[in-house]
Amino acid sequence: MSKSIVVGSTLAVLGLGGMAFGAWQIQESRQPQFADITGVEPLTRTVETPREVCEDVVVQQQAPTRDPHSVVGTAAGAIVGGLLGNQVGGGSGKKIATVAGAVGGGLAGREVQKRIESGQTVATTQRQCQTVTDSHQETVGYEVSWHYDGQQHTTQLDRRPEGERVRVVNGEPQWREPQA
Repeated sequence: MSKSIVVGSTLAVLGLGGMAFGAWQIQESRQPQFADITGVEPLTRTVETPREVCEDVVVQQQAPTRDPHSVVGTAAGAIVGGLLGNQVGGGSGKKIATVAGAVGGGLAGREVQKRIESGQTVATTQRQCQTVTDSHQETVGYEVSWHYDGQQHTTQLDRRPEGERVRVVNGEPQWREPQA
């Protein structure tokens, strides 16, 4: 066999192989490329909403007095004190004892009436309101992790991606396209 036939055949085989490889590359680049989605985490924020809560509560209060100046207690104490003072001594000493008994009895009667009235209570119902805050989590987006061409990437999206992969065009994921 001649040397030129061997060289020509070798070059032909290499040329055909190179053409086949080039055709394969063209065919490969025309096929859609995809990145694998490796994780989806929701991004949330806390939303707080105040509201008013009211309830009726039974409350014990001091009963209102019918005699704010304690006239009845003072008068009753003065009468009793005067009668007791009148029992002491004789002559002008009796008069002084009666007056002193009436004054002391009046003061004591007023205090007794105040203590009795301060212990008297009445139950009333009052409406009591307070502001409470309700809180809940609201999803504002998603942090998406994806793997493409040997590298790990992270992207934030407004909505959750569908499927387990995303189409890639010129190295960029096409998040808005429906995934195959």
